[in-house]
Amino acid sequence: MSHEEFPTDRPAVVTCGLPYANGDLHIGHLRTYVGGDVYARALRKLGQETAFVSGSDMHGTPVAVNAEEAGVSPEEFALEWHETYAETFPKFGVEFDNYGHTHDETNVELTTEIVRALADNGHVYEKEIMVAYDPAEEQSLPDRYVEGTCPYCGERARGDECDEGCGRHLEPGEIEDPESTITGNPAEYREQTHKFFRVSAFQDYLAEFIDRLEGTANAKNQPREWIEGELRDWCITRDMDWGIDYPEGEEPRSSENRMQSGDGEGADDLVLYVWVDAPIEYVSSTKQYTERVGADVFDWEDAWKGDGEVVHVIGRDIIQHHTVFWPAMLRGADYGEPRAVMASGFITLNGQGFSTSRNRAVWADEYLDEGFHPDLLRYYLATNGGFQQDVDFSWERFRERVNNELVGTVGNFAYRSLLFAHREFGGTPDADLSAEVRERIEDAVDEFAAAVNDYSVRKAGDAAVSLAAFGNEYIQQNEPWNLVDDDPERAAQVLRDCVQVSKAVAVLFAPVAPGTCDRLWSQVGGEGSVHDVTVDAALEPPAAEFDAPDELYEKIPEERVEELNAKLEARVEEAEGEDDGDDEGEDDGDAAVDLDPLESERIGFDEFQDLDMRVGEILAAEGIEGADDLARLVVDIGVEERQIVAGIKQLHDLDSLPGTRVVVLANLEPAELFGVESNGMVLAAGEGADLLTTLEDADPGERVR
Repeated sequence: MSHEEFPTDRPAVVTCGLPYANGDLHIGHLRTYVGGDVYARALRKLGQETAFVSGSDMHGTPVAVNAEEAGVSPEEFALEWHETYAETFPKFGVEFDNYGHTHDETNVELTTEIVRALADNGHVYEKEIMVAYDPAEEQSLPDRYVEGTCPYCGERARGDECDEGCGRHLEPGEIEDPESTITGNPAEYREQTHKFFRVSAFQDYLAEFIDRLEGTANAKNQPREWIEGELRDWCITRDMDWGIDYPEGEEPRSSENRMQSGDGEGADDLVLYVWVDAPIEYVSSTKQYTERVGADVFDWEDAWKGDGEVVHVIGRDIIQHHTVFWPAMLRGADYGEPRAVMASGFITLNGQGFSTSRNRAVWADEYLDEGFHPDLLRYYLATNGGFQQDVDFSWERFRERVNNELVGTVGNFAYRSLLFAHREFGGTPDADLSAEVRERIEDAVDEFAAAVNDYSVRKAGDAAVSLAAFGNEYIQQNEPWNLVDDDPERAAQVLRDCVQVSKAVAVLFAPVAPGTCDRLWSQVGGEGSVHDVTVDAALEPPAAEFDAPDELYEKIPEERVEELNAKLEARVEEAEGEDDGDDEGEDDGDAAVDLDPLESERIGFDEFQDLDMRVGEILAAEGIEGADDLARLVVDIGVEERQIVAGIKQLHDLDSLPGTRVVVLANLEPAELFGVESNGMVLAAGEGADLLTTLEDADPGERVR
């Protein structure tokens, strides 16, 4: 791992968090996979050697529970969903170089090898612990077979995660007031021997690792609370029949093979916790890719055991696993470490969380069945807000962005430029590229490269769309259709520039919209696939001749939105009529909580005028010692500098905040927090503390009205 700017001379691996093989995919799930695909394609555009891998998470209690309800074996249940995912992702242009699963032979063998290495290096030990037990069913209750109260925040929690409260990973025996999800009866705790990974021994290493980790701010800052606090060891075994056996000096076997062999029960029946073998699938999938293409094309050992550039693209609910447990495992087994973690925000639907039980979701297959091109959704998911921010999906907003940005900006510019060039010149006019347009394309390439190095898929997409917007302004200002007769040389020059911009847009926008950009590439006479060229092709001369283009995108009529909303409402009503609408305990993966309802009490205009909100510029930012969440900011609000305490320590990279324009409530009564006076309030939105800022460059001190 280099920490040099991309592209580097080291192999890169981009991974996406493994989907649990236990249910249909909706567009909330797709955000991470589209984001990973865009980023992997963008790296290749810079000339970076890149493997894009993932796989299905076949093990763990969610799969076992749902398989039991379906009346089939966990393997049969999980394989069916795995095959569904493997077929669905390419339909959205998400093209993994290898898509495996955690139950295949490669992952079983590699998991066993890595766990043995951890044990041989002295990082695994045995410990007697209290585990939940259902006396009625006479069985242990690992993970999601038990629910109760989180010992840290008091919210309702699953056995391995406080999913409705603080989000902490929970160890066996921690959950309070345990209940069996099998019978609904109170559970009891019994002593049992389990294996533990000595995470605490890696505390100093992890403190250094998190300082050099790249990626989104939430992935870099959220884990500090755990790493800088009491880092507890991690129970890596479970007492259940589905998973990979804990290796006790024998050949690796999946639990399916063990059960078929008729082995007895006891300590040897322990399987590895799902979060041990799940991230190892990243390595296994890369290894399978190498076995298919050869080490001369991509060497998995160089990437994972050498100095490879590993980038994990995940949902923010699994940050802890990827920034604490996983790097410690890699270190303990003598592997390299991740370079970056990109953690996405959640997706809501019309301001509410996705709900599978209420059928309140836009399903992946449903989207395609409605006849929409996958590139439209890819664009919406990749560029609608920063990657770590929560994003709300609505058919209205989807239509608006497609019609205004894809149709009105990208498609409109490319179509009229290429059509006019074809009609008048049969292709690219014989003229040199103007200095103005060359410089603008070079700027767009630089913006694209900066976005990749900033881990921003939104900015990567914006670089291309902004270039197309420039093209629209350029052709409109110069009106080549009025120059053809009066000044044909100038007309040729303008259209030569426009064809070059169209080609550059095809190159730079291809990671976001791979299907339509391949068409645009063909329309400008590009040879082969646009995905086989790097950003250098943006300034290579277009073909002298090309055929008449067709339009890349079509407008979505308003009545289609009304139709789609009506279908969604009907589905929700039908689902709510079939049950009581209680979503408790369902696993939506990355579903977000419902938004708070609007306040019923209104305030008068005079009361609003009493709020003195000003534009401020952050001059300095530092964490407050002893406070997990608080940071001290020095903010210039024009007339003076203010010291403000804000709860953003875990959610933002404080070193990157100076220079950021924010909105400050200036006439708030001063308060003292952890011995530091706070003289104002910085406004932010959502659980991720998305700082409110200005669209343009409003000066510090200007009023917000």
